[in-house]
Amino acid sequence: MYWYEDEVKQLEQIPAWKRKENTTIFYGSSSIRLWHTLESDFAKRKIINLAFGGSTLAACVWFFERIMIGYTPEYFIFYAGDNDLGDGRNPEEIFIFFLQLMEKAQQTFGNIPCYFISLKPSLSRWHMADKFKYTNNLIESEIIKRNGNWQFIDVFKRMLDKSGKPNPVYYESDGLHLNSEGYKLWHAIIAEKLE
Repeated sequence: MYWYEDEVKQLEQIPAWKRKENTTIFYGSSSIRLWHTLESDFAKRKIINLAFGGSTLAACVWFFERIMIGYTPEYFIFYAGDNDLGDGRNPEEIFIFFLQLMEKAQQTFGNIPCYFISLKPSLSRWHMADKFKYTNNLIESEIIKRNGNWQFIDVFKRMLDKSGKPNPVYYESDGLHLNSEGYKLWHAIIAEKLE
């Protein structure tokens, strides 16, 4: 996990006053970190972006306590797991990391509303589509079963074209990261769920 240290240390340096004033935390991998219009997209909320580039769900669990010190959010919104599959981990491992994340969020924030953004379908990882679908299914089923403070936000289905493949209109040229159209769609889906 040492390769994330520089970005994690930057997040640790956020001043205490800023930690207290933000009511909505977005956390996870580069799909969140690169969302440059996040604050203006959710202008009615006091948003802080605590994502770090290339992170896995495993890394988000590992660094959770270090990054979340001093925050008392009203909402917690999370995206990661994509890179874990890209690194060769299997869906069951990612599911276990998600359970650990749920536990840490509960211990740190109590019963606030928490949201898991489903793994997105991407052009560059479409050969692993079945693993992505299975991981999403494991996590969504757990959230439904618990019927607690977590909700599942499905972006996967809405990012497919009519043929059932990832719609290139939402992606950068690398076929992995979202472009402005992708973020517009995510904003619409997430805002719908938050309201």
